[in-house]
Amino acid sequence: MLVPSEFARLAVVHGTVATVSDPHEIANVLGAAGVHYMIENGRRVPFKFNFGAPSCVPATAFETAGAAIDAEGVAELLRMPEVKYLAEMMNYPGVLHQDPEVMAKLAAAQRLGKPVDGHAPGLRGEEARRYFQAGISTDHECFTYEEGLEKLQMGVKVIIREGSAARNFDALIGLLPQFPDQVMFCSDDKHPDGLILGHINQLAARAVAAGCNRFDVLRAACLNPVEHYGLDVGQLRPGDPADFILVESLESFNVRATYIDGTLVAEDGRSRIERVEARVINNFNTSPKQPEEFQLPTEGPQIQVIRALDGEIVTESFTAVAKVENGQAVSDPARDILKIAVVNRYEDAAPALGFINGFGLKEGAIASCVGHDSHNIIAVGADEASICRAVNLIIANKGGIAAVSAAGEHVLPLPVAGILTNADGYEVAQAYKEMDAFAKQQQGCTLGAPFMALSFMALLVIPSLKLGDKGLFDGRAFRFTPLFVGG
Repeated sequence: MLVPSEFARLAVVHGTVATVSDPHEIANVLGAAGVHYMIENGRRVPFKFNFGAPSCVPATAFETAGAAIDAEGVAELLRMPEVKYLAEMMNYPGVLHQDPEVMAKLAAAQRLGKPVDGHAPGLRGEEARRYFQAGISTDHECFTYEEGLEKLQMGVKVIIREGSAARNFDALIGLLPQFPDQVMFCSDDKHPDGLILGHINQLAARAVAAGCNRFDVLRAACLNPVEHYGLDVGQLRPGDPADFILVESLESFNVRATYIDGTLVAEDGRSRIERVEARVINNFNTSPKQPEEFQLPTEGPQIQVIRALDGEIVTESFTAVAKVENGQAVSDPARDILKIAVVNRYEDAAPALGFINGFGLKEGAIASCVGHDSHNIIAVGADEASICRAVNLIIANKGGIAAVSAAGEHVLPLPVAGILTNADGYEVAQAYKEMDAFAKQQQGCTLGAPFMALSFMALLVIPSLKLGDKGLFDGRAFRFTPLFVGG
């Protein structure tokens, strides 16, 4: 939710001196201009940002995005020194079927000697082998020990993810002692309130507490990414830039000081990086909605329901009898079957509607314009009027997250591309923390990270059932699927 310069101010406090970041989200809104925005903003602070060339813009042909980057555009980005790799190749069906555009992007990275990040959740066996043999070298989507082990045995580098919504550390950390040269750490979506508490240093401490050798842990946290991505980060060798941290111990990894290029950028929990003003760019063009646009005439006795899983971005699904009032299928908070809507933020179009279980909202609605990967507006609520109110708060602010209930309404504006803010990161963290508490305490949401979980419910490339702006989507079969079934 933070522009790079603000992220850096918070991250250095926890000993992060450099990042490897996929600007895929802003690229889906603004195309290559979004990538250039991230690079330019990152240059304004003493921090080592390393970006990837987004490989899947748009992420799929099954949703409305704000931009496209073809193979020629990807190659142009890869030629930039700040762009170190081809970012996660989410279109694994395109790799398996050797789609010409996909293969051209892979070839561009290989021609320029830059690594390719993978994205293959649940892909196993021969299909996984074929996917990685295309020149793809990492995967951060493993969510079981068995999957991680199989991919490591294929020579893949597994990046253990622990973010605000997707938490795979406990399942995968047992692989580090067996494959210390092939494991790395990442957060892959961490909200500002979490970043205030810690970053990769938290994973290092947890790994040591889990019994891992501290030098294997340091290799995963520091050396492996520098070597794999060819980062211009010092490794404490003669002549290297002085990029290093001082910690209280190699058990706690509480950071006392952070140095980048020999400059002290954080000390005793305080950032020394000054705030810089970041310009606003956006691509947002939809009109306010009416409650009746979120009504859903029933078309059958049963509905397919998305099941959100706490701590995972994969979903499950089940069928249930729809609650019907006056011929309309409606939310049923008593059964935790709530209406979910995705609203096209790039043009006026009818909302896509479905039902979801796992959020636990008792009343009101929450909404977000952080809706991976195309960043349309996504909302979950107990009634159509509340869903409409939450969506219209997002529209009024041209991006953000919102929560509405009988107790009031809250919004955190995200004016940069509708998904980022140029405001002070510490203030954003506090505002987000209050909204998170409102969703849980006032509205009854049972998820650990309600807004982060919400953001993934439109992520069509992650199985199994998701909702895009064009309809309900089966992420395993990679096709649309009907909402109403039976009868």
